[in-house]
Amino acid sequence: MDTKQKEAKYLMQTYKRFDIAVRKAKGQYIWDENGKKYTDFFSGISVCNLGHCNPVVNSAIKKQLDIFLHVSNLYYAKPQADLAKELVTKSFGKGAKVFLANSGAEANEGAIKMARKFGKQHKTKNNQDKYEIITFKNSFHGRTLATLSATGQEKFHKIITPLVEKFVFADFNNINSVKKLINEKTVAVMIEPFQCEGGMIPADKDFLKQLRLLCDKNNLLLIFDEIQCGMGRTGKFLAWQHYGVKPDIFTLAKSLANGLPLGAVVADKKIANLFVFGDHGSTFGGNPVSCAAGLAVLKLMNPKLLKEVSNKAKYFVKKLNELKKKYPSIKEIRNIGLLVGVELDLTAKDIVEFCLNKGLLINSPKEHVLRFLPSFVITKKDMDFAIKILGDALKCQTSKK
Repeated sequence: MDTKQKEAKYLMQTYKRFDIAVRKAKGQYIWDENGKKYTDFFSGISVCNLGHCNPVVNSAIKKQLDIFLHVSNLYYAKPQADLAKELVTKSFGKGAKVFLANSGAEANEGAIKMARKFGKQHKTKNNQDKYEIITFKNSFHGRTLATLSATGQEKFHKIITPLVEKFVFADFNNINSVKKLINEKTVAVMIEPFQCEGGMIPADKDFLKQLRLLCDKNNLLLIFDEIQCGMGRTGKFLAWQHYGVKPDIFTLAKSLANGLPLGAVVADKKIANLFVFGDHGSTFGGNPVSCAAGLAVLKLMNPKLLKEVSNKAKYFVKKLNELKKKYPSIKEIRNIGLLVGVELDLTAKDIVEFCLNKGLLINSPKEHVLRFLPSFVITKKDMDFAIKILGDALKCQTSKK
């Protein structure tokens, strides 16, 4: 019985998998069980940003494995404290604090809980709790009940109704839409600076600035979900650092430990001490091995690396624009750094499957949108290969129209 047969027999069928069973991965490449090599421009949904099996990260993991794997959050653990210090230093600075979780959904759950507690401390004029959170249409915040309720896509709500109360959805990049939803029970606004699952849409700079001013005026928390767009992918450590707009809370996960499960809620000094004993917790949150990996990742996240990300992004987008001139089926190219979306007038899944067959791994979050999330170790040769395959795919699919 091969891997695919075992999967079908023993695993719940919750994923629509491509016809590839992975045997090994290294750097920007993956090999399947038949020995076929793939150039990975997806990085496990922006998880292995530093490449598969990064030697520095793997070394930190192996070292921690021989010290201890788990000791419970009832005791102090140096890897947690070291990681939290580095996260604070690279983001808000003095006075900020971190809660460590296992995933992006859990990190967003933590942020939502913080907002709800903030609402209990800053009540309405009638002494009622504030609890409503504004999120955005086409957003995606996770797969738990609360984070799916916060997600602004109807297709995710069908099997979980009734939804967790109370999330309301504004139009992305439309400040008037946000203003109309604010009432005396509103406590926070939660937003992705770059909507990835929603179609690879960046927030407008002026919109985020107005959103910050609106939150300040109404004493609302501003929460940035940086789970997919953070950790250097945009050419800065955090996406919000491009905008000059600082949130009150931001969340991280995915590439924080370059492949191991780890999430984080980072709160600025204004609310850093909002959670107290008993308010929140996690058995595995801040696992020492994951934290060791995360610390190694953060130490590699230096200005030189971030500049390389920006330079590689410029080269890749330049090549995409050359394709756009050749193939009118490309309607728009959207990116910040190596967070790249291409909107088509073709069905994106056909392009994805063509590329897969030719040894290139990409993805489609929406029917007409391609998503490129290559690791930071990609080379010009890799990018030229990707452009060649994408061009062949466009040529093939265009001829069928």
